[in-house]
Order: sequence, then structure tokens, then C-alpha cells
Amino acid sequence: MKYTRLTALAAVGVAATLSLTACGSSGSGKGSSAKGSSASSSSSPSTDGGSSTDGSSFGGGATSDGGSKPQGGSGSATVQAGGAAESGSGQSTGAGGDAGNGATTTGGKVTFCKTANLAIDARDAAPDTVSGRIDVTMVNRGSTTCSATGFAGVDIKDADHTSSPVERGRAEPRITVLKPGDAAVFDIAYDIDNSGNSLTSPTDLLVTPPNETHTVSLKWPAGAGKIKGAYTDVQVYPTHTTK
Repeated sequence: MKYTRLTALAAVGVAATLSLTACGSSGSGKGSSAKGSSASSSSSPSTDGGSSTDGSSFGGGATSDGGSKPQGGSGSATVQAGGAAESGSGQSTGAGGDAGNGATTTGGKVTFCKTANLAIDARDAAPDTVSGRIDVTMVNRGSTTCSATGFAGVDIKDADHTSSPVERGRAEPRITVLKPGDAAVFDIAYDIDNSGNSLTSPTDLLVTPPNETHTVSLKWPAGAGKIKGAYTDVQVYPTHTTK
């Protein structure tokens, strides 16, 4: 009986050992599987990060995006630099266009016509007996192309030796670039007084070309109608080419 019991106990012990061994093998498999799963999970964001690197310039993401952030910053800087370069090249193109027209440029811009290089005169150009108009013509007699764009400054000198500034009319200036020998013109407009009771007696026009400080004195055109009202009712308009 004792031998039988010992044999039985030994058998139970062997079975228990085998069971424990099996359990250990099963746990080892689970650990191995978990490691594989963990490794797979780690590579998956990396793969996603690789695919999202294209979009990482526009937003943040996982740690892998952190690796792509410097690229995003670089890309952003490149775009800004590219934009500035495009803007610069646009200005350069503009200057090139002016230069293509024979324009003298300073810092990418056409220089304004100097009073000393302009032949200026004034003539009566009234279309009828009601609307007064004086055309002031400026001819570029210099050796380089220049700009006469804008409003000229005009004062009217009266017989009493006073002078009055002429106000600007409501009109937008037009690009007026003059090659040597080209002419620009601007108009001085007013209503003609046919009553014989005009309160003004203009004798001269004091003209300062656009963006200049030097003035020339021109005689009030012979035959020009009398001004109706005051000098404040006279208006000057922007320059334009005669072509």
C-alpha cells in the first residue's frame, strides 16, 4: 500500500511539473507575441509619420512628425523666401519693362523729368465760347527717357501782382513716360465769363512739372477767354501723352 501511494504521489508530482513547464512555455509565447506586437506598433507610426511628412509642414503630429518639423519649417521658409524672390523678380521685371522702353532707372524706377530738360508752353484750346481750356505742353528735350506722370503745380498770376494756386480736377493720373523728343500735355479748365464783368485779370501761369520744385513762368495765352468767378473755380488735370 505504501509503495502504491508513493508511486501515485510521484506520478502526481511529474504531472504537476509537466503542467508547470507547459504553462511557462505558454507565457513565454505570449511575451514573445507581445514584443512582436509592440515592435509592429512602433513601426506603424513611423510609417504613418513618413507618409504624413508631406503634410507636416502645415501641422504637428506624433513624435515622427517632430522629426519632420524641421523640414516643415524649412519648407515654410523656402516658400516665404520664394515669395520674396518672386516679388523681387516682379519688380525687376517692371524695371526691365521700363528699361526696355529706353527709360532711365534709379532703384528700379523711372526718374522724373527735370524742369531744365522740358520745353514748356501754353496755348488757348477752348472748344467753344463757354468752356475755357488752356493746354500746357511739355517736351522732353533731354537725352534720356523720363516720367512726367501726375499733376503739375499751377499758379495764376494776376495784374495786381498776386498769384493764386489752381486746384486739381477729379481725375486719376495716367502713366506718362517721355522718350527724348516726346511731349506730354495737361489741361487747365474753367468757365468763360462773357458778361464783360470778370473779376480776374490773369497775366501769367506759373508751372511746376510733376514731382519737381523748379517753376517756369508762361504768359497767359492771347485770346483765352476771361475767367468766370474766381481763380478757385479753375482746375488743373493730370498729364497725358499726345500720342
